[in-house]
Amino acid sequence: MKKALVTGITGQDGSYLAELLLEKGYEVHGIIRRSSSFNTGRIDHLYKNPEILDKRLFLHFGDLIDPSSLNRLLDKIEPDEIYNLAAQSHVKVSFEIPDYTAQVDALGTLRFLDAIRETGLRHVKFYQASTSELYGLVQEVPQSETTPFYPRSPYGVSKLFAYWTIVNYREAYGIFAANGILFNHESPRRGNTFVTKKITRGVAQLVLGKGGTISLGNLNARRDWGYAPEFCEGMWRMLQHDSAEDFVLATGEEHSVREFVEAVFLRLGIIIEWRGSGVEEQGLVHSVDRSILEKEFGISTTLMEGDQVVDINDKYFRPTEVDRLIGDASKAKRLLGWEATTRFSDLASLMIEADLLAESAKSR
Repeated sequence: MKKALVTGITGQDGSYLAELLLEKGYEVHGIIRRSSSFNTGRIDHLYKNPEILDKRLFLHFGDLIDPSSLNRLLDKIEPDEIYNLAAQSHVKVSFEIPDYTAQVDALGTLRFLDAIRETGLRHVKFYQASTSELYGLVQEVPQSETTPFYPRSPYGVSKLFAYWTIVNYREAYGIFAANGILFNHESPRRGNTFVTKKITRGVAQLVLGKGGTISLGNLNARRDWGYAPEFCEGMWRMLQHDSAEDFVLATGEEHSVREFVEAVFLRLGIIIEWRGSGVEEQGLVHSVDRSILEKEFGISTTLMEGDQVVDINDKYFRPTEVDRLIGDASKAKRLLGWEATTRFSDLASLMIEADLLAESAKSR
């Protein structure tokens, strides 16, 4: 039975990856930070399963800013594979806490690799969660493994440090270490502060008459949005490859934040129209097909034509914006047999259906 150590196991990607590894017969160890409140919501279905917990799933306290905890865990577990998914992962927040972001996202990776070197676990395979934010002010479209980097946030800069640390330790010490340059990947388990989840949760609340307008930033930012469980499969495949290499995972499609808003509302039979420009722009209900909500979801909504559902708040604009990200995952398809299959409209539907169900349950 292979052993895998996963940092960030309570996050979106960590929870899906834990499920995947358990299905593949792994013994899974997760690192969690000590908290005064429970933060295992995304893995509660695993955590509360007596057939899994402390038999094939083990949770350990640790932190990427504490090198001694990393050394102890590596000595104790002796993993075959390590998936480093832990990070301060919110780009906008990285401008507000740049030092902490660098401590976790940049130096945390360095500490981990050095712990591998010091403990002598040369057989271990290490996956680093890299990001399309490395490309920032894009130098070419689409972006591939050979595209020059130009990060535009403390988050992106910190991840760039981690990227080159992976390359350096791979070349200097022969450690099997791979960067997964993942473009945006979403799911119903996405954190509430990320724009896709903010939109789907906000729309669900609006439809149920529980929320006000959804405040957003740059509606014209374009992203390559995929489905998180598929990307976790790609992570695993990188560590099964014969050699340690860096791979882009992406859908190859780009859509704006504005298009995501429209797709989410459209799934519920609501068409949005836009008025104004800049920070004065508003999203209004153009029409409502009530039969979709009533027949498919058993919901009657009070939303009417002309109701404002989206406004723009300049506090959500980044100091330096990343306007256009679209990935070329042809290398992953060629060498790993991986490609994204869940498309944009399907992703929007998955997320709004899950949030509508969750918000409806709260109302009962």
